[in-house]
Amino acid sequence: MEKQKEMKVVEGLDLERYMGRWYEIASFPSRDQPKDGANTRATYKLNTDGTVDVLNETWSGGKRGFIQGSAFKANPNNDEAKFKVKFYLPPFLPIIPVTGNYWVLFIAHDYHYALIGEPTKKSLWGDSFR
Repeated sequence: MEKQKEMKVVEGLDLERYMGRWYEIASFPSRDQPKDGANTRATYKLNTDGTVDVLNETWSGGKRGFIQGSAFKANPNNDEAKFKVKFYLPPFLPIIPVTGNYWVLFIAHDYHYALIGEPTKKSLWGDSFR
């Protein structure tokens, strides 16, 4: 069995520049999002300790769905844009922590477009800044 190559990720991501609101412009279908979701977006805010507040939102059937969490570098000792994102379920009564991968695979030189994925290659998003 041939071993798959690991995806390349961005190195030297400027986290301060990456902060703000990103709009999903394309994605592989995800079981975690409604199939009819619209205006899907993520808002990131950098904390003084280097972690990131995450707010994911989408609208389905005229109602806003959202989940809040936090992100942190998977390995703080390297320059790769590999993050872990932690959310709590259910969002309205945070009890169960769920952690996933968030890898920045591509970022445009002007930070207006990004491609996000994760190592299982089951999720992929294309985002546009602001």
